[in-house]
Amino acid sequence: MTVLEVIQRSTAFLAKKGVESPRLQAELLLAQALHLPRMQLYLNFERVLGEPEQDLVRQMVKRRGEREPLQHIIGSTSFCGLEIRVSPAVLIPRPETELLAEQGWIFLNERAASSPALGETGAAPVTDSASRPMALDFGTGSGCLAIALAVKCPGAHLLAVDIEPSALELARQNAALHGMSDRIEFLLGDGLSVLPGTASFDLIAANPPYIPSAEIAQLQPEVRDHDPRRALDGGTDGLDFYRKLAREARPFLKPTGKIMMEFGDHQEQALVMLFKGENWVVEQILSDYTQQPRILIARTQ
Repeated sequence: MTVLEVIQRSTAFLAKKGVESPRLQAELLLAQALHLPRMQLYLNFERVLGEPEQDLVRQMVKRRGEREPLQHIIGSTSFCGLEIRVSPAVLIPRPETELLAEQGWIFLNERAASSPALGETGAAPVTDSASRPMALDFGTGSGCLAIALAVKCPGAHLLAVDIEPSALELARQNAALHGMSDRIEFLLGDGLSVLPGTASFDLIAANPPYIPSAEIAQLQPEVRDHDPRRALDGGTDGLDFYRKLAREARPFLKPTGKIMMEFGDHQEQALVMLFKGENWVVEQILSDYTQQPRILIARTQ
């Protein structure tokens, strides 16, 4: 069977299973199996696959047809141009979260530019009160957000917190993959409650669970059946974690610091009221690449 025939048959199979963008998915799986860049497949349409290669592709396509996420089958995904390893222990990074990361590193770089010159080694812990920008990644999961912030703002140090040991271990592996282990401190525990009392951040970044509990059953199978429920479930109205942040985050922010959070569809008005009710100044609501309101940026009074 040739490369082109495998693509055609896999595409038809995935389409019958209701998988979105079946041709693209088939090509990505085949490229992974053959250890080729996807575009190289177009230069190899007549290549005949051996039986072991066909078996491997068949297994991968079958898994995708059962609605296992592509990223789990491949083992990684791209986030802000960085390879991030994923597993069923963590939420698969979404493109929308790249906007949160971008806003975060722009702000941190502005803080770094206004700080005294930093040493090149920068070995101090992130809870230190040195002049380098400090950021908290609340619920780090795969570590994608903390790693992107560290890579894009070389002067910053980060604290990344998660309640799941398996998620934190994967985040550590991802940080090591990108050489960021000395710039990101990982802490196991339940959000803000495990932070040192002296912790003080320029930025708190969060992509907390925001799906209302009753809506989880209606999600795509790739999300509903494979992302960890704890990373999805935001309580009855999806806002449980935002209430916690609105009430408890202020003592951990420097006076001119900011909190930046991703949120779900149609939650912006409720969040603005929530944070204003806790005496935050809501600076911006930013829309994602589909023009859906997605990011809230706020500061203390």
